Amino acid sequence: MIPGYVHWNIDPALFTAGGFTLRYYSLLFAVGIVCGYLLLRYIFRQEGIPLEPLDRLSGYLIVGIFAGARLGHCLFYEPGYYLSRPLEIFLPWEGLPGTKDFHYTGFQGLASHGGAIGIVIAVLLFCRKYKMSFLRVMDLLAPVVPLTGAFIRMGNLFNSEIIGKPSSSPLAFVFERVDPIPRHPAQLYEAMAYGVIFGILFFFLRRKAGHYRTGYLFGWLLALLFITRFLLEFFKENQESFEQRLPLDMGQLLSIPFVIAGLWLLVKASRS
Repeated sequence: MIPGYVHWNIDPALFTAGGFTLRYYSLLFAVGIVCGYLLLRYIFRQEGIPLEPLDRLSGYLIVGIFAGARLGHCLFYEPGYYLSRPLEIFLPWEGLPGTKDFHYTGFQGLASHGGAIGIVIAVLLFCRKYKMSFLRVMDLLAPVVPLTGAFIRMGNLFNSEIIGKPSSSPLAFVFERVDPIPRHPAQLYEAMAYGVIFGILFFFLRRKAGHYRTGYLFGWLLALLFITRFLLEFFKENQESFEQRLPLDMGQLLSIPFVIAGLWLLVKASRS
């Protein structure tokens, strides 16, 4: 054991029973979604918006997040593997149900950029069906997204995944399930950064309600979230070997279009 560092050796599984495993990641993901729903319900009430469409919107969002995040991981990071085994994209288990080899694993790969695309598509479909303003709904969702993201990154910490590069900082973690090297706790950095972004956007929404232009908060969400993601990628190890050949890693490359879209929305809103 290396003194002076946090030695992280948490079992990712909270408990296992009858072939079912509940992981901290799954639990924190669910807690993040529930907290996001409660926050969105509060925002709807504060903005004087009827609550009737909220449950329908939540259903669209949950499907969009999971489908987008899963497809994003499979197509952005491991396209060769999953295109040759398409059924594994949405099968969260190993073995055949009813056999001794059956074991629930949960999804082993979710990509936040795919989840962001899934949210946008889900809201577009919702707004088209229920005749609501897309940018207005995205403005209301702006504080919810980083709050949920913070819980998900804490889940990554419990999984000892998305680890940071080697570090001699006193804040370094030794992820004993990975290797004995002190590393940046990149998951913790990102969770804390998302918490700060949540606070900024929630302050904007509460203090400037009715005064900001449509799309303004959504623009800030995209700009802050993905600039943060771009910068924090410098502290992370590459997730896939092919990223070694790229000038920037996949997370950074995928963040650039979101940053541009956010800045464009901010300029557009300021000129309206």
